[in-house]
Amino acid sequence: MKPNYKNWMPKGMICGTAAECAVCLVLFLVFGVSGLLTAGIWKTVLTILFLVLTLFLFAVTVWMIFLYKSFSYNGKRQLPRRIIDGLAARVVLSEGGCGLDVGCGSGALTIAVAKHNPKAQMTGIDRWGVEYSSFSKTLCEENAKAEGVSNTSFAKGDAIRLNYADETFDAVCSNYVYHNIPSRNRQEILMETLRVLKKGGTFAIHDIFSSLKYGDMQLFVQRLKNMGYADVKLVPTDNGLFMSRCEATWLGLKGSAILMGKK
Repeated sequence: MKPNYKNWMPKGMICGTAAECAVCLVLFLVFGVSGLLTAGIWKTVLTILFLVLTLFLFAVTVWMIFLYKSFSYNGKRQLPRRIIDGLAARVVLSEGGCGLDVGCGSGALTIAVAKHNPKAQMTGIDRWGVEYSSFSKTLCEENAKAEGVSNTSFAKGDAIRLNYADETFDAVCSNYVYHNIPSRNRQEILMETLRVLKKGGTFAIHDIFSSLKYGDMQLFVQRLKNMGYADVKLVPTDNGLFMSRCEATWLGLKGSAILMGKK
């Protein structure tokens, strides 16, 4: 039995965009080629509109296919595996410790951290929503079993409001989750994650920390330091650590970095 970590680019999104492209192509042929409409301003406008939409959606579909190939765990590049393993290696738990993976998806990071820390316990939470309907608690548990890992558990949860008391975990981690959450202040979502971290616990959160998504992260780093957090830093991963800058740009991952530190 092999683990199935799925793909960060869902097939459903690709198929949906391809279907929209096909519809626009049909409408372009109907209005612009078939002659069903007599020549005039509306025929011209509709022809141009559906041609532009067809070309745009075709380009997006091709880009999504490129993403799908790049984000395959079993493909040639195996970028997700490299990212997960690189991040998991930065999460260190002592014997008997417990860690939390926020937005665990298919369980890849939770399981990887558990393998790196076999004498600790890892919990993975996710809301497993419509966007990634192929991910589930059952899938996570099956992947853990396939990897021969027993020191994991999975539960439904929401990063915006974690169902845990203050200072519950010895370490918290996450991989490409928070930027997907609609919010005007993602820094406060980070603070919610750090709320459940014990004093002396460590954190390693990997995401796209662009100013557009997060605001000024250097100010946030300083904010944590002022609160007493130690060794707080942003480690860029789009500069060759996990991927090249060119690759990060094509993949829409520019600004990727690990927010690390100790509470």
